[in-house]
Amino acid sequence: MSNTTEKSNAFLDAVVSAVRNHTGVSGKQAINGASRFVDPVDPVHGPGDDGAIVDIASHQVVACGEAISPPFIEGDPYGAGIAGVLANVNDVAAMGGIPRGIVNTVVGPTRVTSELMRGLSDAAEMYDVPILGGHLTEREGESSLSAFAIGHAEQVLSMANVRPGQALLFACSLDGEMRPDFPFFTSIERQGPNLARDVRLLAQVAAEGAAVAAKDVSMAGSLGSLAMLLEFTRCGANVDLRRHPMPADTDPLRWLVSFPTYAFWLTADPDRVADCAGIFESKGLICAQVGEVTGGGALVLEDGDHRRTLIDLSSESVTGLWN
Repeated sequence: MSNTTEKSNAFLDAVVSAVRNHTGVSGKQAINGASRFVDPVDPVHGPGDDGAIVDIASHQVVACGEAISPPFIEGDPYGAGIAGVLANVNDVAAMGGIPRGIVNTVVGPTRVTSELMRGLSDAAEMYDVPILGGHLTEREGESSLSAFAIGHAEQVLSMANVRPGQALLFACSLDGEMRPDFPFFTSIERQGPNLARDVRLLAQVAAEGAAVAAKDVSMAGSLGSLAMLLEFTRCGANVDLRRHPMPADTDPLRWLVSFPTYAFWLTADPDRVADCAGIFESKGLICAQVGEVTGGGALVLEDGDHRRTLIDLSSESVTGLWN
């Protein structure tokens, strides 16, 4: 057996192990608890996908929310404030929407809440989305931050639209760096002036019909987020890791379980791949076709001639919500 083959096998085995053991993936099973108060039959209107659509008159309003990790708040409250806005506008974008407003709940000692709110404010300005209000409690003890967004979608991107035969694309910015303390790939400093524009490209993609489904890459990392995109329809996918965009000089195992500032999975009909990619590439972003959606339920990773099944959605799930 050649060294290349040994490395290839070892790499795929390491990727499967890293993703399946990543707490950002294994922890998603708790989402199944939402079935106690919402019927998990409609990923568009509720319990939703990255967000849920509320039909108001002739408008499709996107509603979503995020709770920020307490250890992140403790370690970097300013960064946590930024994340509160970032996670929500990415969720709105992944539904094909444009963010229209943010509300938040902030709890903690003044020294922490002031930094949380500074991060929220700076991020709101960066993403050109207003903070409409919320709730603030200043007290000693553990701090918390939750933020919520509303947006508007002309055409909805949803995992309900995933079908076998669609092209699988990965759109992202690699102009950033891994944080040493938390699994975040941040491009805030370098991409910041363009983030408001870039996050709204998903709405353009949706409106033009260049893609039909999307999911932002968040705490589950790239491949875990992809599994969540496929979960509702129980489709599978073949993913060529050699075509998967990754930042240079970055450990691929860390990258594949990281939360990037700007990264999205999309599915598109094969004849619309160039249209979809062109929308991102015209703004200096990356959009690469890395595979295709299949009907078998298995999310298969490829590295040259070698293949590994990451998860078989015909018998497993990530969130347990769509069983």
